[in-house]
Amino acid sequence: MDKERKLLIAGNWKMNKTVAEALDFVQDLRREATGIKEVDIVVCPPFTALDEVSKAILDTNIRLGAQNMSEHQGGAYTGEISAGMLKEFSVRFVILGHSERRQYQKETDALIAKKALAAHAASLKPIICIGESLAEREAGITEKVLDRQLNGSLAGLTKEQMQESVVAYEPVWAIGTGKTATSQQAEEAQAFVRRTVAAIFDDTVARRLRILYGGSVKPSNARELMSQSDVDGALVGGASLEIRSFIDIIKNSI
Repeated sequence: MDKERKLLIAGNWKMNKTVAEALDFVQDLRREATGIKEVDIVVCPPFTALDEVSKAILDTNIRLGAQNMSEHQGGAYTGEISAGMLKEFSVRFVILGHSERRQYQKETDALIAKKALAAHAASLKPIICIGESLAEREAGITEKVLDRQLNGSLAGLTKEQMQESVVAYEPVWAIGTGKTATSQQAEEAQAFVRRTVAAIFDDTVARRLRILYGGSVKPSNARELMSQSDVDGALVGGASLEIRSFIDIIKNSI
């Protein structure tokens, strides 16, 4: 599939897999993904598995991501993990502002912007998540919501930092529900995201930015979703937990 921007397929394991299970998975992924150069492949295990997974994917085409991090560099923040701590495990990417954290941990756009700045200060690439709820889509305010989230979550980033970031559009109503935005719905939303980024930064930044789709991505819909001009990859949840489905999503995206 000919794309201006290199596809990125990231697996967000959420609160799943012990260290042993994580190692079994990445050993299989190493075998299956050898030779795939058209796609940047990222796995995002729980914090507890980062060390062992990092060692297991050394010198491969698989990159390591974390699922969250603190906006602080260190200090009295019980239970938090800093960007510097992630760097020790050769983490390259970090998911920020996932809808589950926005919902359950009450994370705000302003907090996500601070985390994005902290990620860049440590040379980590943030995957910044945005997306509307079902009620917001049905109310016809999807673009208003995305505009607010983008302006808030990207506040303070330089053009250079934005080009080293990734945005993941994840309609909340499609996450873990089995419902997927149609390819047309995904393309319309992601084209809006790109236009908004162009307005905040400039056309060059927007053209280079990779925008992922997330929300019940599976092997059967990957090809059609990835064929859209503004869909540059996927942030995969449940389907990234099973090696066959994750590999098939990657291969069907090429």
